[in-house]
Amino acid sequence: MLCAGVRAADLKPLKTPPTLDQGFHLLYNLDFAQAHETFLVWEQEHPENPLGFACDAAGFLFSEFNRLGILESQFLENDKSFDARKKLDPDPTVRDEFNAALDQAESKAHARLARDPKDRDALFALTLSSGLRADYAALIEKRNLVSLHYTKEADVWAQQLLVVDPNCYDAHVATGFSKYIVGSMAAPVRWLVRLGGISGDKQAGISELKLTAEHGEYLAPFARILLSIAYVREKDKTQARQILVSLRDQFPANPLFSMEIGRLDAK
Repeated sequence: MLCAGVRAADLKPLKTPPTLDQGFHLLYNLDFAQAHETFLVWEQEHPENPLGFACDAAGFLFSEFNRLGILESQFLENDKSFDARKKLDPDPTVRDEFNAALDQAESKAHARLARDPKDRDALFALTLSSGLRADYAALIEKRNLVSLHYTKEADVWAQQLLVVDPNCYDAHVATGFSKYIVGSMAAPVRWLVRLGGISGDKQAGISELKLTAEHGEYLAPFARILLSIAYVREKDKTQARQILVSLRDQFPANPLFSMEIGRLDAK
């Protein structure tokens, strides 16, 4: 379990300056405590940059995903299992830490945008923040309409970000999976969702996830996880397995990937 409530003043200095990429690598290997330490030290060194807080929020979300088994393929492998998913029981302390980190990220991002509307890190933090809120609402709280609202926000911020920095491929993961899921819905539901401003297109969603998976800086492994789920849903066992093997080899401390390979091979 991650270290909820860790104070920056309690942290021991790391030998070398931490990077956000190191923090995410620790997350994918399920070392949540060290990942949070990395993000918090990075925040100390960049106190006005909202990205550290957004990344720390990602750590809280990933830890809940791991605790609750959300990224296991059986949870999302088809529309029936996704629709029938239970409302889960989130850890209230982690939820509060998650929301506090996002509030900090958003506050600092809006302050920077007031000075420079093209601030790349501010736009990235808001894209990530809205995407994280959407994931928490949909996959943990089962609040689909709230999730769609945040997905729409994430798309707005992502489009602004990509104008400023077309090579910020991490931006595509914020909307790629939602486009895929909405595109998988029955036609009447998809029509209603489109009225709310959320378009659904399975192939466009997969294409966006591929962009992040191949070129993303921090979220490439997360995009690959989502792609593997999409391929399981599409009955493409070969591509799903290929991605899972690459994730297992890159993050050997994470048992999820070996477990999912075993589940695929057993079918």
